[in-house]
Amino acid sequence: MATVAFIGLGNMGLPMAGNLSKAGHQVTGFDLSEAARKAAEAASLPMARALSEAVAKADVIVTMLPAGAHVISVWTEIAVEAKSSALLIDCSTIDVENARKAHKIAEDAGLQSLDAPVSGGTGGASAGSLTFMVGGTDIAFERGLNLLEAMGKKIVHCGNAGAGQAAKICNNMILGISMIGVCEAFALGEKLGLSHQALFDVASTSSGQCWSLTTYCPVPGPVPTSPANKDYVPGFAAALMLKDLKLAQEAALAAGAATPLGAEAAQIYGLFDKLGHGGRDFSAIIEFLRGKA
Repeated sequence: MATVAFIGLGNMGLPMAGNLSKAGHQVTGFDLSEAARKAAEAASLPMARALSEAVAKADVIVTMLPAGAHVISVWTEIAVEAKSSALLIDCSTIDVENARKAHKIAEDAGLQSLDAPVSGGTGGASAGSLTFMVGGTDIAFERGLNLLEAMGKKIVHCGNAGAGQAAKICNNMILGISMIGVCEAFALGEKLGLSHQALFDVASTSSGQCWSLTTYCPVPGPVPTSPANKDYVPGFAAALMLKDLKLAQEAALAAGAATPLGAEAAQIYGLFDKLGHGGRDFSAIIEFLRGKA
């Protein structure tokens, strides 16, 4: 079992750190947010008073942070404070360029590293059923696999530095586009007099079947566990979907890739966010399409 420092204990990070503890790893947390620290203490997770204290003796250092700038800042400090044998794993969702910069910071300090963003939301974080999309060397991946398996159900080694982030933003671009498509279909079905259940029963067993429909249906009823049944309290907030769609557009621009539907999805979620709905679940975009947001 490993000694782990977990940096970033928000809605995703705290349950992920808890699952590492349950698996027998010795976990110490750190977060600048007072609310996050109190939540961690309430969950009986040992907390460090400073980043340097958290990482000094850690075999593995996991970060779960809001944006690329935070990762670069924290990894720069970790590179100085960590012991030479430490493995760095970033589970944040950030742009590919900053992911590669983070790997370079680790490499320059003689440390092994992985970018390992996740899919599965807060429910997956709590249940330990996340999907990890991992970038880094084969050696680093083999070192980190045991820890990732304690937090997730599916771990995919996507390639070298930054490949995990590339897979994540491509996946979430699919998700953002497909959710809009499903919401448009239900909004049209309502106008045509179709019940939600009838449309679900047809589409979920026909060529319209997709995750946005069968697991995260954006209307109440057909899928009892979907946020639509709880007034769109987020499992995955619209603001986070917008962030990922923007990352996809930045990557597409840099790579010279044509992503017209991704661009349109980013515009739609951008408007939804500007109207004050960024804190709602991303499936609440159906209300925007109905003209009710």
